[in-house]
Amino acid sequence: MTEIQGVRVTPLQRIPDERGAVLHMLREDSDGFERFGEIYFSMVYPGAIKAWHLHTKMTLNYAVPVGMIKFVCYDDREGSPTRGNTLELHLGEVNYALVTVPPHVWNGFKGEGSSPALVANCATLAHHPDEIIRADPHQHVSAYDWSRRDG
Repeated sequence: MTEIQGVRVTPLQRIPDERGAVLHMLREDSDGFERFGEIYFSMVYPGAIKAWHLHTKMTLNYAVPVGMIKFVCYDDREGSPTRGNTLELHLGEVNYALVTVPPHVWNGFKGEGSSPALVANCATLAHHPDEIIRADPHQHVSAYDWSRRDG
């Protein structure tokens, strides 16, 4: 797996029993917890792409409690030792983890599987439209290929 400076992947605990499961995400005493700004959920349909975007001030904390996504980050930061690196992860029910994305790192995701995925984000700031930059998922500088790769 290619690394991107400042992006952390932390395995999360899923506690199942005969009634269902408890899925942990983030606590105030978790390693790397900065602050609470807003929690929101994004539903993504199979094959749909929600990319590219970066935040100029906000740190993102993503987890996928339902379904599966392909999550991708791209480092385009001036002076970053990992500039030009792309990180690809498959997150969700099969790989339940918290992904922390610092400001100025491009990121996005694509729904995988046959049912919608639910993506949770516990961000360090409340959403503000002047703080986010968006780019076309198929024409971004990273030239990332979102198509499925078999084999």
